[in-house]
Amino acid sequence: MSVQDNVVFILEVIGTVAFAVSGALVGIQKSMDIFGVCVLGVITAVGGGAVRDIVVGIIPPNVFRNPVYATVAVLVSCLVFGVMYFRQSLSSERLGKLYDGAMMLMDAVGLGIFTVVGVNAGLQQGYGDNAFLLIFTGTVTGVGGGLLRDVMAGVPPYIFVRHIYACASIAGAVACTALYSVTGMTAAMFAGVMLVLVIRCLASHYRWNLPRISLENE
Repeated sequence: MSVQDNVVFILEVIGTVAFAVSGALVGIQKSMDIFGVCVLGVITAVGGGAVRDIVVGIIPPNVFRNPVYATVAVLVSCLVFGVMYFRQSLSSERLGKLYDGAMMLMDAVGLGIFTVVGVNAGLQQGYGDNAFLLIFTGTVTGVGGGLLRDVMAGVPPYIFVRHIYACASIAGAVACTALYSVTGMTAAMFAGVMLVLVIRCLASHYRWNLPRISLENE
């Protein structure tokens, strides 16, 4: 494996862990059993990548070719379930703060990593001259798993209600796509990840949101 391949693999594993944690936390909050928690952890970690692979013509998707990512997601989900199971003595207020903080951090890390991994996947398939497709594959890889998780959990999708979420992924994908031919792919990926993290952290801290319309009931 080349240096870039090693970097991509390490990023994918880190992103898998981060998204598996966020998926497991949603399952725990919805009072699911350990199987449901694992399903949400796995779908969050690999769902976006599976959708991306179908879009760029990788059949079957890589998650079925290389089960290491699904395996890592299951193990992480079980670990999160075990930790939370033995911490049930915590007050609901402390659990709520822990949940919110962990969700923000893990989703931000996973979002940044999988966004640039999605751009790289499009490049590897020979679509370097199609910037729109690269940005799309980056964004769908970043937000797809979380969208599937929220739909399965029966909650409003995170990308529609949380502070500048999908837009952060789009910004990271645009940055990575614009920079890779200038700085090289590895540097472009790290720049994209950092941009997503900065936007998500600032949006969460300052409560940035896109404009919305609130209709009052008559």
